[in-house]
Amino acid sequence: MGCDGGTIPKRHELVKGPRKIEKVDKSAELVARWYYCALSQEKLCRPIVACELGRLYNKDAIIEFLLDKSSDKTPMEAASHIKSIKNVTELNLADNPAWSGDKESIKGDKYDDLQSARFICPVVGLEMNGRHRFCFLRNCGCVFSERALKEIKSEVCHK
Repeated sequence: MGCDGGTIPKRHELVKGPRKIEKVDKSAELVARWYYCALSQEKLCRPIVACELGRLYNKDAIIEFLLDKSSDKTPMEAASHIKSIKNVTELNLADNPAWSGDKESIKGDKYDDLQSARFICPVVGLEMNGRHRFCFLRNCGCVFSERALKEIKSEVCHK
């Protein structure tokens, strides 16, 4: 009937090990970084600004964050280093002609390809979806892929 000594429990049956850490999906993290504002978590819409750390923000979210300095609101980690509007640069982004995200009506019955990007590099044509590194020039706000900056090898904006 059990508990008669005939069964000997093993160690792994008695001792519970440490829980495994859940890993974040890399593609979901890239989508969050390149498609959503780091401060408000809303979709990125023009005008888009970037800080010196390379995080992308909606400009209106940054302005609201800077204006609301009430003591009951704790500063967000994503924008705690931004003290004024001079700490961010407005970006001049080139639209991707192959992207059709906001052009079609969304009914929930179509597949959203999150690997196709809304913006591209104007020199090389690489999509700005997180698979390639992108840089922006602080004086003019133009955005290029790192590959394009290596090919051009000049300190002046191509525009």
